[in-house]
Amino acid sequence: MRLFFATDIHGSEVCWRKFLNSGKHYEANVIVLGGDMTGKALVPVVQDDGDRWHAVLLENRHDLSGEDEVAEFEQAVCRRGYYPFRTTPEELADLQADEERATRLFHELMLGRVEQWMSLADERLEGSGLRCFVCPGNDDQFEVDEIVQRAKNVELAEGRVVDIDGFQLASTGWSNLTPWNTYREEDEPQLAERIENVVGQVTAEPERTIFSLHCPPYGSGLDEAPELTADMRLKHAGRAPVPVGSKAVRAAIEEHQPTLSLHGHIHECRGNARIGRTLCINPGSSYEQGELLGAVIDLEGGKKVKRFVLTSG
Repeated sequence: MRLFFATDIHGSEVCWRKFLNSGKHYEANVIVLGGDMTGKALVPVVQDDGDRWHAVLLENRHDLSGEDEVAEFEQAVCRRGYYPFRTTPEELADLQADEERATRLFHELMLGRVEQWMSLADERLEGSGLRCFVCPGNDDQFEVDEIVQRAKNVELAEGRVVDIDGFQLASTGWSNLTPWNTYREEDEPQLAERIENVVGQVTAEPERTIFSLHCPPYGSGLDEAPELTADMRLKHAGRAPVPVGSKAVRAAIEEHQPTLSLHGHIHECRGNARIGRTLCINPGSSYEQGELLGAVIDLEGGKKVKRFVLTSG
């Protein structure tokens, strides 16, 4: 079996389209998106006068003239994973003064894009024979699951064990606690219980078992990130990374020893590591650049993964 795995595309339109094409491109039987599929921010496109507009993206102001320039800018925003919307100075001021209303707008645009993605997947994957699994991550709202479940050609993986060509895939997108208070995070004891509730459903031998756990295992080298202070600033000059992965994830891998364990969450930790007999992979993420990072993995049910390669494109 050949599996393609990617993760952390955070709303990037171009990365989602590349993901849907990855099965054919890499001649995979199965494609898996491991978590954090939704974006992080709204980008207002403000009408100044007539056909003149302006917007701020990544602290850079863009002055736009005419429908073509505005539409091109909106497409660029979508490629980076953000949510553009057109507005006036008065409407924007009202929105900025009403946090609840701004939150509703964000949710509406975010969930709307997920619905568009599922429709595109149903169209592109119809009749292909390719199985596509999505497991929302800690940054994804719970409403995302309902939208994915309604798709015809995308399967929701969260909390499930699924049979794939003689292998079993066990998945959860939850993480240990983060500084950002995201939707799907919890203390290590609760995460350990959640993981065990999933992997406890596995009936395959370890050499035919695959974990897809969004958070990487603690101290694996796949989980290093800059240390932050209580007010969310860098604690040390330079990178000075520290392990921020999950001890519960590591314990589950050490106990069950699946042949393969797939992770994401820490975008800058692209690589692989071994914990006992288990090959752990974090393909990393460059979604803001519109680059889909991934891993192509060949499995045959032997004592270890036959071969793998980290990909970009």
